[in-house]
Amino acid sequence: MNTAKRETLLVVDDEDAILNVVSEYFCRRGYRVLTARNGAQALVILGQGKVDCCFTDINMPQMNGIELAERIHLTDNTLPVIVMTGYPSLENSIRTLKNGVVDFLIKPVDLKQMELSFQRALRQRAMFVENLLLKQEVQGKERLETLNRELLAKIEELDTLNRIMRSFAATGSTSHVFQRVVDTAVDVVKAEHSRFFVIDPSTGGPHQLAAAGGKPESARLSAPADTGAGQAGALCELVMNVYADGIPLLVAGTDGANGLPPDVRSLMAVPVKIRDKVFGVLTAVTTNGGPAFTEKDLFYLSFTTQSAASAIETLAVYENIYENLFATLYGFVNALEARDLYTRQHSTRVTEIALVLGRKLGCSSEELNVLHFAGPLHDIGKIGIRDDILLKPGRLSAEEFEKIKEHPVIGANMLSQLGLWDRERQIIRGHHERYDGTGYPDGLRQEEIPFLARILSVADAYDAMASDRAYRKRMEQDLILDIIEGGAGTQFDPQVVEVFRTLHRDHQIEPPAPVD
Repeated sequence: MNTAKRETLLVVDDEDAILNVVSEYFCRRGYRVLTARNGAQALVILGQGKVDCCFTDINMPQMNGIELAERIHLTDNTLPVIVMTGYPSLENSIRTLKNGVVDFLIKPVDLKQMELSFQRALRQRAMFVENLLLKQEVQGKERLETLNRELLAKIEELDTLNRIMRSFAATGSTSHVFQRVVDTAVDVVKAEHSRFFVIDPSTGGPHQLAAAGGKPESARLSAPADTGAGQAGALCELVMNVYADGIPLLVAGTDGANGLPPDVRSLMAVPVKIRDKVFGVLTAVTTNGGPAFTEKDLFYLSFTTQSAASAIETLAVYENIYENLFATLYGFVNALEARDLYTRQHSTRVTEIALVLGRKLGCSSEELNVLHFAGPLHDIGKIGIRDDILLKPGRLSAEEFEKIKEHPVIGANMLSQLGLWDRERQIIRGHHERYDGTGYPDGLRQEEIPFLARILSVADAYDAMASDRAYRKRMEQDLILDIIEGGAGTQFDPQVVEVFRTLHRDHQIEPPAPVD
């Protein structure tokens, strides 16, 4: 160990673990280390002796890192400040740049990187002090301008990385991630087009999952599995090599150099890894009319694939949890319907009718998905109703009917406890509301009732009347149609009733088969 070097650095962070690890590392490297848990403590330490460099977090109690940098800059504008943050933003970067910050490190920070940054800061401080003494010299001015350009480039880099991370923060499904990754690639590295491939196990060749940018003829990147001679074969071979090696690739060439088509100026191919296993390959291409890719572009594309891989893994776990949860809920429904021979498959039939109505009424794919989920669960609250009431063969008493009326609230509350979506809960709660406001549980009327609940209400009423029940036989179709049409404007939404009548007339809604 070189004991001659005794530069002093101050580390400011509200996490004891970080302070301990950094202190131990730099002490072993022969430096003198001081620590503080917030900006206020740091200022006290700075007032007690000489410090050569300050590492600081941004988010801390009492005094944050931005305010600390401002105070240091006012007191000693030669003291270099290096910011460590897990949430880089352009606003914070600009504010700290104005107050003597010489570098930014993104958490989790590599200790060797910290030491390199510290050494660089010391060199920059020496140059800065020299410039203060010789500020009339051209050489000193050029050094400051270079430092400023480097800092601005660092800010631009941080902003780009932050933009990439934000692009994957709001993805709702794995299929959206595939399209988001190619859209981000085109946006960030200014590629003419980008493609995302996985390897098709049936052919052993690349299969395109998503694409962005480019002209129709650029689809030649989506080559067949046969990687024989020709341009498509060469491009396929590049993708296959990256998939096999797991190493990012940057190729530049014109006039057929490096196996690229003559009009391709440069190409990047980066593996998408999940838990160190290659899942797919992301490509980006520029033609001879655009700029060639650089090593920085390859870095940005690699960061994009890392962010995408993290989003895919997180969503896969999330979707698996919800898949199992839905399977459990549907199991409750099956158990509920198994208690009563006459209502078996009722929820499935109601869902199918509601979806037919929804399509005819022009519902969006998102609304149809909501119906597809809420339909099978609309009566799940009946699991909280006693069997002697639920399975009673005769007419219910007023008190018993009041108990039955609790099932929409019980069902909605069950889903609420599981943290499921609001729209589905509202439909389950509101499928027994009436258009004239006399329904239950909330007495909603007309447009106050969710539109999808109004659809489900008609589907539920039809199947209930068209099915055998413990207390009565199924009704004739003409009578059911008269009852539903007669309820337009009182029990049901007239628009939904009109569409139901048309679909029933055209035999797109059929009565259930009799129970054996």
